[in-house]
Amino acid sequence: MKTFFKELRLPTSKRVELIDITNEVEGAVKESGIREGICLIFVPHATAALLANEHERGLINDIISKISEEYPKDGRWQHNLVDDNASAHLAASFIGASRVFPIKGGKLIRGTWQNIFLVELDGPRGTRKVVIEIMGE
Repeated sequence: MKTFFKELRLPTSKRVELIDITNEVEGAVKESGIREGICLIFVPHATAALLANEHERGLINDIISKISEEYPKDGRWQHNLVDDNASAHLAASFIGASRVFPIKGGKLIRGTWQNIFLVELDGPRGTRKVVIEIMGE
C-alpha cells in the first residue's frame, strides 16, 4: 500500500467562515498517483472543523448563521472564564475535525453537490493547517 501526505496552510479572515478546499484536496489525490484507496482530511485544531456540503452562497450563510445560533460567542459557557472561545470549541466538537472520502480510478468520490470546507470557528487566524493523507494502490 502506498501513502501520500500533504499539509495545507491557509489564512482565515473572519471569526466564523467556510473556506472551500475541494480543489486543493483533489489536487493532492492527483499528485499522489493513488488510483484506488481513501483520502483522509484532518484539521489539527480544537477550534476548526471540516464539512462536506454544497458551495452555494445562501447555504454557506445559513451554515454560519446556524453555528452562531447554536454556539453563541456570548453564551454562558464555563470555558469562557478561562479563554473566551468556548463557542468555537463546542462547534468544532460537534462538526468534527476529519472527513474520509473514497478514491476510485484516481478520482475523489464525492456527491454532485459535495464540496469540502475548512470551517474556521475562532478566527481570524494567520494560518490554519489541513492535513491530507491518501492511502491505497
